[in-house]
Amino acid sequence: MSAIPDEKVLMKEIQLRFEKKMREKEIENVAFWKEQVDRILAMKPEGVAPLQVQIKKLSDMMANRITMLKKGIL
Repeated sequence: MSAIPDEKVLMKEIQLRFEKKMREKEIENVAFWKEQVDRILAMKPEGVAPLQVQIKKLSDMMANRITMLKKGIL
């Protein structure tokens, strides 16, 4: 019966590691997309059209990322 508490401790440890890894991955993802938005903010577009093009590129990148994640490629 002493194996059951050990299993609970092990499961808790695995869960904590998993949650930590998920937080790290989320931080990486948010940092990546923030960098992309910061690049757009740093631009000095001569009008709305160039800004729209950059925003469209960012949107396409995000859509591609979502598609790849749904397919399980990454």
